[in-house]
Amino acid sequence: MTGPPAGRNGAATRERLLRAAIELYASTGFLQTTTPALAARAGIAEGTIYRHFSSKAHLLNEAHRLASRWALGILRPLEQDRVRKAPERLGLFARQLIDLAMADPPLVRLWLDSSVRPFLDEQSRGLAREARDGVTRLMAIGKSDGQVRAGPAELWADIWLAVVGHIAQRVAVREWMPDGTQVMLALEAAWAAVQLRD
Repeated sequence: MTGPPAGRNGAATRERLLRAAIELYASTGFLQTTTPALAARAGIAEGTIYRHFSSKAHLLNEAHRLASRWALGILRPLEQDRVRKAPERLGLFARQLIDLAMADPPLVRLWLDSSVRPFLDEQSRGLAREARDGVTRLMAIGKSDGQVRAGPAELWADIWLAVVGHIAQRVAVREWMPDGTQVMLALEAAWAAVQLRD
């Protein structure tokens, strides 16, 4: 495999390819997306793909890592924040995910798409796991603060993420609006599912 070409044009082409991959993989699916379709969406010749990425799967992994790094960029400061309590920290992450679902629906849909998992390499799986672990750590902090119910923090993180992911998916396809009643009720339900009750 040859490395990416040097210079501004090479970087711009790589970015267009990543954007095309994010959009097509999120809408058409990884297996159904062809390299001619990727090239057409990016406005390049099909052979140019292989100057930047070794395969369609390599392109998927780069796109998925971009989404996971976004999530980690939000989660890491929230883990360090010892002033806010669990509901607020989780709410801030949920709100940012929902806002991104409105601003960049394909990126959020790709990150949440479980059908791409078999095609992710170790690095991509590791970053995705690290993001999920970040939510688990927020739950664990909530448990130690007496706000999250007893039981494994990983279970509560998975349940909470399932509801919040559903919200983000509905916003991404424009079925729900970020400040709509459905979003507010679903966010309340996500917290209610993990909240310690008296």
